Amino acid sequence: MKVQFVAGVTPIVDDAASALDFWRDKLSLPFVPVEEGSDYSVAEVDGLKHFGLWTLADAARSTFGRDDWPADVPLPQATIELEVDDVAAAVAELKSKDVRILQDTKVEEWGQTTARLLSPEGLLIGITYTPGLREQAS
Repeated sequence: MKVQFVAGVTPIVDDAASALDFWRDKLSLPFVPVEEGSDYSVAEVDGLKHFGLWTLADAARSTFGRDDWPADVPLPQATIELEVDDVAAAVAELKSKDVRILQDTKVEEWGQTTARLLSPEGLLIGITYTPGLREQAS
């Protein structure tokens, strides 16, 4: 598996409003909601392709298809997304190395191909192919 770049870093937060107060209002990062009424916010920060704030419920929905995080899986603190050319091939390689995959390869509603696993430190790792970020790199 060859990582092309870090596609994004996203703290996973319990409370979106408190997170925005800290990251946007106290640290002055330019976070804006992705869409009206959404808890998910992003900021443009030089040196990163994507920096966002993601609620645990959103992470659970995307990873497990449900609103709550499973009790038998440690709670993640953040997610880091590693961009690869072929997510399915990367997942097959990881499985051959006995890595537990939490969410197998799928295409998200926003067009990104993802798979997810948990690092020993509790980071939710996304193995991704993100067309929009690759277009930015061109």
